[in-house]
Amino acid sequence: MPNTDEARRILNRLVAFPTVSRDSNIPLIDFVESYLAGQGIASVRVPNEDGTKAALYAHVGPDIDGGVVLSGHTDVVPVDGQDWSSDPFTVVEREGRLFGRGTCDMKGFDALALAAMARAAALHKEGRLKRPLQIALSYDEEIGCTGAPPMIDHMVSHGLPRAETVIVGEPSMMKAVTGHKGGFGYAVHIKGYEVHSSLIHKGVNAIMWGAKLIDWANRMNAENAAKTPSAIAATFEPPYTTLHIGTIHGGTAHNITAGDCWFGFDFRVVPGETVADWAAKFKAEVARLETEMQAIHPSAHIDLVQRFHVPGLVPEADGAAEALARRLTGDNASHVVSYGTEAGQFQERGYSAVICGPGDIDQAHQPDEFLTVEQFEAGQAFMDDLLATLGT
Repeated sequence: MPNTDEARRILNRLVAFPTVSRDSNIPLIDFVESYLAGQGIASVRVPNEDGTKAALYAHVGPDIDGGVVLSGHTDVVPVDGQDWSSDPFTVVEREGRLFGRGTCDMKGFDALALAAMARAAALHKEGRLKRPLQIALSYDEEIGCTGAPPMIDHMVSHGLPRAETVIVGEPSMMKAVTGHKGGFGYAVHIKGYEVHSSLIHKGVNAIMWGAKLIDWANRMNAENAAKTPSAIAATFEPPYTTLHIGTIHGGTAHNITAGDCWFGFDFRVVPGETVADWAAKFKAEVARLETEMQAIHPSAHIDLVQRFHVPGLVPEADGAAEALARRLTGDNASHVVSYGTEAGQFQERGYSAVICGPGDIDQAHQPDEFLTVEQFEAGQAFMDDLLATLGT
């Protein structure tokens, strides 16, 4: 049985930091920086614009290309309104499960990665690490993977030895996931024109016009579902690009045409179709509706603010990351997922990337989120084998 003592101590500390995406992650980064320094590992911070958050990366081993990056994110989703049976920010072990916000998504992997970095540093001192190990921890993954791109760009532009592979430790039950959908989304503001509802023909009801854009999403989903999927799209569930609106609000009173309507509009795009094409199609529909609104009153308009853009992870032919993950896990099946990760952002910048981490994605974001001890141990065994591989 692999020894998880050090990784478990780190996990307890990481979960204790309530790094909900709306809040700062700096206390956690302070801890990680100090922990790595204690192992003789220098790290590099990449702060956001106002300094309230930071990503961090570090390198252990010879200053040569060809190593492995362990990629994780430090933020977690809120616990507001969720019914937890224990403190979400304290790891509690019950019946073979480690409960706590982020144990599964994805501080369990982060803890294993940090413990692996410490062991790699010891191996390097002994001259037993032939290829380097790196760690890359981001922020704001949960709100659109916005923290990773500046970090990756910094890694590339500041002389960090170029890794051959990136392992993104999102929960995959330690299976090698080689593809995921791309994603992008907009904050939509429909600006209408208020009149009394008895004079509806003179007003522009922002909610009702917003409903037309939402209905366009329904029509696109139906059309996409009816198509024969491409070979690569057929591997996904569902096997087509999806459009989604999760929240909406607006209006002033039941007898006034709504002057404003706000909602988020998100896309999950299968590989083989492009984010650019879907964005153009969406903006064309927005422009068409806006023209019709302005024919009623010229002040009416539709504003779009892009919230996030996450490129898809495209399965690689003879990819180095996939080959490594399969060799370490023994997994030879094909796996793709419909959620987005930072793997596509690494791949977009020329890295070979794969998703492989402990835990079940169904536990992510749930009340009483947990990571099984068995999966934590499987993650530890993976790290043990990875270090052995880097030493040969």
